[in-house]
Amino acid sequence: MRRRLYFLLPDIASAERTVDDLLLARIEDRHIHVLARRGADLGNLPEATALQKTDLIHGAEIGMIVGGLGGLLVGLFILFTPPEGAQLELILVLAITAAGAIFGAWASSLIGVSVPNSRLQQFYPAIEAGKVLLMVDVRPARVDELRELVLRRHPEAAGGMVEPTLPAFP
Repeated sequence: MRRRLYFLLPDIASAERTVDDLLLARIEDRHIHVLARRGADLGNLPEATALQKTDLIHGAEIGMIVGGLGGLLVGLFILFTPPEGAQLELILVLAITAAGAIFGAWASSLIGVSVPNSRLQQFYPAIEAGKVLLMVDVRPARVDELRELVLRRHPEAAGGMVEPTLPAFP
C-alpha cells in the first residue's frame, strides 16, 4: 500500500531538481508523476499517465455499480415474467447482472477517460496558471521523511498533501 504526496512547483526547472532529489532518496521513477499545463515540454520528467490525468477509474467504478444494478433488475424482470413456455433458472439473473456490470464499466470508462481527474480538481487552476504538480507514491513509513526532504530542499514547493489511499493499480 502506498500514499500519494502532492507538491505544486513553480516551473519545470524546479520540478526537475525536485525529481532529482527524490531519485537520490531512492524513490523509483515509476512512482513519480508530473502533471503540467497542456502542451508544456516536460523534457525527461515522468509524465502522469492517463489513469492519473483522467477519471477513467472512477467512471469505471460508477458504471460497474449502475450497470450491475440495471442488469440485476432486468434479470429479475425476465425471471419473473418469462416468455411463454420457457423455463428460466436463477443463473440467468447472475449472468445478466455480470453482463450489465461489464457493459456499465466499459461504457462509463469511455466517458471517464475524457474527463479530468476529480481528485486533482483543486490543483487545476494552479496548473493552468503555469505551475507543475508533482505526485509521488511512497510507502506510509516514508511519508514524513520525504515531505520534509522536499519542503526543506525546495522551499518554493507548496503542499506536501497526502492522499489517504492510493488505488492499487495506477
